[in-house]
Amino acid sequence: MSNNIVLECRQLSKQYQDGKQVIDVFQSIDLALNKGEACAIVGASGSGKTTLLNLLAGLDLATTGDVKLANISWSSMKDSKRAKMRNKEMGFVYQFHHLLAEFSALENVLMPMWIAGLNTKEANQRAKELLGQVGLKDRLHHKPSQLSGGERQRVAIARALANRPACVLMDEPTGNLDETTSMEIQRLINELKASYGMAFLVVTHDEKMLGWMDSAYRLSKGTLQPLK
Repeated sequence: MSNNIVLECRQLSKQYQDGKQVIDVFQSIDLALNKGEACAIVGASGSGKTTLLNLLAGLDLATTGDVKLANISWSSMKDSKRAKMRNKEMGFVYQFHHLLAEFSALENVLMPMWIAGLNTKEANQRAKELLGQVGLKDRLHHKPSQLSGGERQRVAIARALANRPACVLMDEPTGNLDETTSMEIQRLINELKASYGMAFLVVTHDEKMLGWMDSAYRLSKGTLQPLK
């Protein structure tokens, strides 16, 4: 495995049992994500994109094949080790924001850093900077119920970046954002790639995003086909 590879899967397959029938979601998928790379995966609903993200994140285990984060196989780790790796090395942005309703925007972004044990002063400074970068410097103390759908998604993006992870997985990250904010998120991703070498894997229906990706694939009929 190259020192530049952050996340890698080899010969990845996933099957589900439905009674006597075996359903193949995908078969023999290979993918390598390098430091500072933005990669998109597009595909129709039901093609298995979210299932693939869950496997890459170690939230589910493959039927066959292997996934490595920072050259460590998910299958070799106990649940507690996987949780620590995800907290420190991965960020997540899902279709739905999954913010904690009783906490403010600032506290939601602070949460991963608290779990990681970052000192309070540095964590607060970083959280405020991130919320400012996604255009929410005036919404620090608002709870999710006081934010619009797009604002909630921006909090989720800031939270995903909190621990400066090696890799960020995004499931339709700009789906609830207007065009101007989507462009700001694109700019932020490019800055983080350049400054910290973060890698981004983006699952999306929006093929307009492909123009600024370093690589792109289509997930169809259980296989990944390169688009660029």
